[in-house]
This record gives sequence, structure tokens and C-alpha cells, in this order.
Amino acid sequence: MAYPMIISMKNMHFSVNYYHRQGLDIWELADAESGCRVQLLPRYGCLWHAWYIPRPGAERLNLIEQYADRQSLEAELGQSFRGARLSPFACRIPEGKYTADGHSYAFSATGKDGSALHGLLYDKPFRVQHTRVSAAGAEVALAYPYRHEDPGYPFDYDCTVIYRLEPGCRLSLSTVVHNRSEVPIPLMDGWHPYFRTGTPVDRMMLQFRADHLLEFDARLVPTGRLLPNKRFGAPETLSGVELDNSFITTPAEGPVAQLYDPEKRIRILFSPGDTYPVLQIYIPPERRSIAIEHLSGPPDAFNNHLYLQRPEPDETVTFTAVYTALQE
Repeated sequence: MAYPMIISMKNMHFSVNYYHRQGLDIWELADAESGCRVQLLPRYGCLWHAWYIPRPGAERLNLIEQYADRQSLEAELGQSFRGARLSPFACRIPEGKYTADGHSYAFSATGKDGSALHGLLYDKPFRVQHTRVSAAGAEVALAYPYRHEDPGYPFDYDCTVIYRLEPGCRLSLSTVVHNRSEVPIPLMDGWHPYFRTGTPVDRMMLQFRADHLLEFDARLVPTGRLLPNKRFGAPETLSGVELDNSFITTPAEGPVAQLYDPEKRIRILFSPGDTYPVLQIYIPPERRSIAIEHLSGPPDAFNNHLYLQRPEPDETVTFTAVYTALQE
């Protein structure tokens, strides 16, 4: 993959840099003033690889559960999907089948249970379109032109992903989808990062705004019923809590969710805006990290049509989520 000239402006706090480490081509956005660094992997679907924050009297801490090297990434990505961006759908579609505009479709790639999982772009090589650095932040934009590559999704669209690091360890992730097909296309979008601080999840606290959660069946697919949610409106410990659920967030000013480590006094704020109304939360069995996922729709949205987008030919849709890390 050919890369454009790398920008690193020494007269400003922000920079964009490229590294090749552990067999991986890594692009990094850095803020010298805050000490915050964000890393991504264009070769693997714009995967969010790292988010380093400074620690008083200690080494920088990576808040993202990452892959150790290229070998482990390629062995695990198609199973864990850690850090992946999800397009043109997220989560699962049972049996990999759906119907749109009277036509039936079936994806060629499915998981062990026969479901189509986490979209089609998570392992695609995105190409860097531009890098920008100013006093206001550092930005890299990457693109992939999807062209009817799977029979289950015989449509065309351009997917552009923009990472932007701003002052105060604030990261904005935007996805811009441009429908290049001659018909409306079914579309949802999402991210799949796993967050960690080095403290076991059981000693961390979670808070979010959601009046409802979606009822799931045994396949972890929504039944269509919305259930009232009264938990996590205030910070709650995650000790012994099992989560693999989709919550419908409550619109309001400020962050939708907060993850807090009371031992290291690290707080992560999640601000998805209106483009990601679904908050998917999963705690894996090892309980050393937690997946807090912004989704534009719930699992199986291609069939249940909940929050499903249908951009018209030549229409552009943009999804944006903002993450902020605070060391108290």
C-alpha cells in the first residue's frame, strides 16, 4: 500500500506520524501538549489500535485492548473483531439472510452459527486520502470503495473514515458513506472497541443514559420488544455484572456514557450524538476489558429495520462519535 507524504509539524502541538512495528503499518495522531496519542491500522479496515494517555509518575497507558502483532491480529480479528469498524452492518444477521425491496439476499461469509457477523469492511485495506495538522488538531482521512464484493450485498458505496484528535485528549471518529448504487441501499454503522485501564472490570464503574433496552432471544437477536431500563443512570460497579445488551440511548446534552476507574482515577466519556442511538455493551469472559460500542442500529437491523438507514442513490450519510479521556 502506498502512503502519501507523512506530516509532522514541529511548530505545533499536533502531528501525524507513520510507523511499521510488529509487522503492522501504524498511523498515529499525537498531541504533544496533552501527551495523548491515537493509533489506527488502515490495512485492517481502519481498526482502532491504541489510545495512549499520560499517567502521573508512570508510563503512558493504552486504553484500547489491542493485538500484540500482525500474526495475532490476523488469527483473531475475524473472531473477536476487537477495535474493528463495522459496515455496512454491525453485530449479527441470523443465517446471513435478509430481504430488501422485494429481493432476498444471502451473505457468503458467515460465522460458526451461520450468522453474518460485523459487516464486510473490517479486514479491507483502506487508503489514506489526506492528513492535516493545525493548532486545532490532527486528522487523517481514509477511504475504501466497496463494489458489490459479496453476493449478500450487491451494492456500491464509498466509505470514508476520519480520525481527528483534538485538545484535551478528545477523539472524533466520523464515517461518511456515499451511495454509489442506482438504488437505495440498506445501511447501518458501528464501532467495536474494547476499553481497558489495567484494572479488572469488576473494580470499575459504568454510567449511561438509556430508558430502554432491546429484548434478545437465545441467538442474541432482538425480538422487537423494548424493555424499560432503570440501571446505570448513576455510576454502578461492574462487579459480577454480565452484559451483552443493546440499549436505546436517551438524547441529552453531554456524554451518553461514562466508564470510570476509581483506582487510577481515569474517566472515559462517550458522546455519540444522534447518529448512534444504540449503545451495545459487552463484557468478555476474561473481564479485563469492556466493549462499549456505538451503533446506528441494533443487531439484525437489515431484517427488523430498527433505525435502519436507506440512503438514496448519490446520497451521503455521516456518522460521528466523540471519545474523551480524563485523568483526574
